[in-house]
Amino acid sequence: MTKPMELHIAKNIPDLSKDLAAHIAQFITKVLAEQDRFTFVLSGGSTPKALYAQLAASPYAESIPWEKVHFFWGDERAVPFEDERNNARMCYAELLDKVNVPAANIHIMRTDISPEESAAAYEQTLRTYFGNSEFTFDYVLLGMGDDGHTLSLFPGTDVVHEQNLWATSFFLQAQDMYRITLTAPVVNAARCVAFMATGTGKAETLLQVLKGDKNVDLYPSQIIQPKAGELHWFVDEAAAALLDQ
Repeated sequence: MTKPMELHIAKNIPDLSKDLAAHIAQFITKVLAEQDRFTFVLSGGSTPKALYAQLAASPYAESIPWEKVHFFWGDERAVPFEDERNNARMCYAELLDKVNVPAANIHIMRTDISPEESAAAYEQTLRTYFGNSEFTFDYVLLGMGDDGHTLSLFPGTDVVHEQNLWATSFFLQAQDMYRITLTAPVVNAARCVAFMATGTGKAETLLQVLKGDKNVDLYPSQIIQPKAGELHWFVDEAAAALLDQ
């Protein structure tokens, strides 16, 4: 049974990052009371940097059992790890290099092989990890672009409607690059999904995604609806400006 979406509004990005860090830490504690590992999907881009800084500092650096957390990525640009546009590189710099997480627990989307090979390898990793489990990931952190995309599910792309694969790749003409991405089915089978959206540039899109008619080709973020897990939106006042309070 689908659970109702929960909306969390904070004054600004620092407050939002604090709130979301606390939510993640509490969720990790709750899940690890019932199982011995926690699977966490990280998001790239600039928005979560302040969040990662929170998680990499006290008290979370010491209180979260990082050795039990296994990291995955929602999507990746098919550029070398050394490229500043690489999502994994940012996550290492802001979080993973600063906490005590074993290298074996970190599962990047490889960009030293072809995008097709990378997606196939990631698909195999996910199927091995989760198989026929009730849930896939324990926590999926997502962002939303001004155009309503999330992961690499961009408006008008076929990948939005992928129903069988858990990971795939495609050439995004608008950016003149290949993208590797998780798909809606594997994310919608997660235990918890949390969107993070900030800034006035996302206000109209957020209104349409949350309150408008469903049109996943125009607003792909709408397709993320966990089947049995939780869905949270963590937004700042600027992004929430057009929502009815």
